[in-house]
Amino acid sequence: MTSATDTAAASARPEPDLVLDAVVLGAGVAGLYQLYQLREEGLRVRAFEAGSDVGGTWYWNRYPGARFDSEAYIYQYLFSEELYKGWSWSEKFPGQPEIEQWLHYVADKLDLRKDIQFSTRIESAHFDEDRNRWTIRTNTGQTIDTQFFITCGGMLSAPLERTFEGQETFRGTLVHTSRWPKEGVELAGRRVGVVGIGATGIQVIQTIAEEVGHLTVFARTPQYVLPMKNPKYGPAEQAWYKSRFEELRQTLPHTFTGFEYDFEHAWAECTPAQRQEILEEIYEDGSLKLWLAGFGEMFFDEEVSEAVSEFVRDKMRKRLKDPYLIDVLVPTDYGFGTHRVPLERGYLEVYHRENVELVSVRNNPIARIRPEGIELADGTVHELDVIILATGFDAGTGALTRIDIRGRGGRSLAEDWGRDIRTTMGLAVHGYPNMLTTAVPLAPSAALCNMTTCLQQQTEWITDLIRYMRANGKTVVEPTAEGEQEWVDHHEEIASATLVPKTHSWYMGSNVPGKPRRLLSYIGGVGQYRQKCDEEAAAGYPKFAMS
Repeated sequence: MTSATDTAAASARPEPDLVLDAVVLGAGVAGLYQLYQLREEGLRVRAFEAGSDVGGTWYWNRYPGARFDSEAYIYQYLFSEELYKGWSWSEKFPGQPEIEQWLHYVADKLDLRKDIQFSTRIESAHFDEDRNRWTIRTNTGQTIDTQFFITCGGMLSAPLERTFEGQETFRGTLVHTSRWPKEGVELAGRRVGVVGIGATGIQVIQTIAEEVGHLTVFARTPQYVLPMKNPKYGPAEQAWYKSRFEELRQTLPHTFTGFEYDFEHAWAECTPAQRQEILEEIYEDGSLKLWLAGFGEMFFDEEVSEAVSEFVRDKMRKRLKDPYLIDVLVPTDYGFGTHRVPLERGYLEVYHRENVELVSVRNNPIARIRPEGIELADGTVHELDVIILATGFDAGTGALTRIDIRGRGGRSLAEDWGRDIRTTMGLAVHGYPNMLTTAVPLAPSAALCNMTTCLQQQTEWITDLIRYMRANGKTVVEPTAEGEQEWVDHHEEIASATLVPKTHSWYMGSNVPGKPRRLLSYIGGVGQYRQKCDEEAAAGYPKFAMS
């Protein structure tokens, strides 16, 4: 029986501008495929994208030097042989412009643009318990009523832009790498400062050094780096990888990291000479193979970690030569592979150029940004015309905590994750019914995988769940508290057995002040994660309550 209060509340509720079965947040790799799948299922679905076009990461990250460090032929959708073979890459690790063009090709080939609303940012998403529906509001003032809210916002899409006091006073140009303007930034002959030497900073530094008048690099945390070998692809190479479509489709989802290679060698079964030979051979591959298919024991065994780390340090020291450069740029206080490992092309040699200055801010941090440049804690001021912030992201969580998301009882996702970062398999969160997630914590897609491999698997799992619900007359799904705790415990058990939680990096949320410390990515392996997700579905989703 409907009460007078219920009737009054319903009449006071404004009519939505749009009624949908599903809202998809984002039009990147995950969002495009999720939109396609749900549309094929017959759902009324629309994707909302803050950018003016498709691409996600590859729309926003158009800074100089941005490129793949996954091989191009594995960073692709594998659900359609026609789609896969219809695109030809020009090199093994293509740059951002070509990657963006590929995603345009996907959107056009699948006719997705008609169901994407561009230049629209979702600002709030509130779950209405009376109707079991989500109310979504955008920055344009639009209100959407939807059954499902599916987040494909990406794991590195919330940049840490407001990092230093005084940024607004800088007289020159200040830009974060992930907000690089389409029209570019004038760098030729200018005094340029780059803050940060993570994967992004490295790509920028090695690319612009020859162009700028003077380059000052502000370095805090040294990084292990591996040299990239990037051969061009002509018709023969393109025919080679296209002929492997079925092989890759069968293999990639079941490797440890979703790449084509996997761990093949056991440290204890090799002699010292054999270990050295294997390390040298894999290093020469010019890819991430040393990290993702070398000796898996380096993630668990301190002695193996140190041996592999010293191998990479030695390679770096021989290229750097200078004691000061070695001290600032070669890591010694954490193990190889426990941070993100960047690929580089001549990066270390950049520091031998006369127009490049390396400034260590490890013990003399940046105090503030002044109108004329960057001031360090000791009062030293570096005068600059351009400041490039390669200062990273609020990884895994930031894409959603910057939205006002409220679940049962008005609970806030930002507040919940501000206390403890929890999900159920990285696919949903207890207390937030009908909100299904990709590229969030406690799944490999938060860091430790070839992103297309993981995002395809997650979106397909979500589609299968919605199909199951519709076939069984269910309208609401939510992880149980017990099921979520079981997954968190499993995640922590595996993580704590590795060396990764002993490091300080964005993998652990350490780069964001006050962020709860937890390994963001599931480290049990892409293949094992997929198996557990498949088992959950095959058993009728026991970690979830449906009604």
